[in-house]
Amino acid sequence: MADNNGDVGAFLAGFVVGGLVGAAVSLLLAPQSGEETRTLIRDKGIELRDRADDEIIRFRETAEKTLQEVQSQADEMQKRGQEMIEEARARVSSAVEQGVEAARQIRSQAEDNSAEDSGATA
Repeated sequence: MADNNGDVGAFLAGFVVGGLVGAAVSLLLAPQSGEETRTLIRDKGIELRDRADDEIIRFRETAEKTLQEVQSQADEMQKRGQEMIEEARARVSSAVEQGVEAARQIRSQAEDNSAEDSGATA
């Protein structure tokens, strides 16, 4: 995601620099009076500022949308992780209960066998 931010920043910087260079070259090569040139430079500067503002707004909207998508995915992953933890707990709990029950049965059988052996030797 950091690479995308750098790409957009580089694009915006290139856009602004290219616009300024193009405007300056066109104004310097145009056969106009100084006042007309200053007016054109001011107008082009305002136009470029507006374009840059529009690009920044568009970038911000895209960034906010991406952030919302990432947050949504993170929430979904957290929910799935919690569900998996609950399933694992249920499985472990069931296995523990089965193990305890098996141990009781083995103990009961051992006690019964011990009692039978005691009764047979007495």
